[in-house]
Amino acid sequence: MTKLRILIAVLLSAIVSFSMISPASALKFYNAETNRWEDPAEVAVAKVAKGKRGSAIPRETVDYDTNLKVGTIVVETGERRLYLVLPDGKALRYGIGVGRDGFRWSGQHTITRMAEWPGWTPPAEMRKRVPDLPAYMPGGPENPLGARALYIGSTLYRIHGTSEPWTIGQAVSSGCIRLTNEDVADLYERVRVGALVVVHQ
Repeated sequence: MTKLRILIAVLLSAIVSFSMISPASALKFYNAETNRWEDPAEVAVAKVAKGKRGSAIPRETVDYDTNLKVGTIVVETGERRLYLVLPDGKALRYGIGVGRDGFRWSGQHTITRMAEWPGWTPPAEMRKRVPDLPAYMPGGPENPLGARALYIGSTLYRIHGTSEPWTIGQAVSSGCIRLTNEDVADLYERVRVGALVVVHQ
């Protein structure tokens, strides 16, 4: 009888202990980016915190020796920087996110269109790779193109904003050049349709 009481007490203790475990702490997911099991709530909080901080790469005016005309945009893919040529040997330098492996490109084009809070129509190639993408997404804070978009020539690429500022400085896109929403809005006010865009790998 005593052994039975001890067994019951142990079982009750285990049940109480288990009931005190938060369901959220028991449900973790495997994050392939960090190679760890993580708590979804902690990841969400971290992303919000990063979003509040914005890009870790500040926009700044720098010395810039070039023969390119004022108003030209130069994308240095490997450097993860975009330069807007200014007068008197200066340029405005922005931090950018660039295409991931297999999606980087180079060349010269002009800005053919500019839009505020643009809608997004994912290209057919992208929808083939990611079948659950919508055929169209209206402009807004959650739109992948962010606050502004500068369309590059007849290509599928754009210089645009992002709702994920923590990705600036990384190779994450399908070829587009992304800036924080604050930086792309600043760039948007400084350039015009017809501006030359030079992209270096």
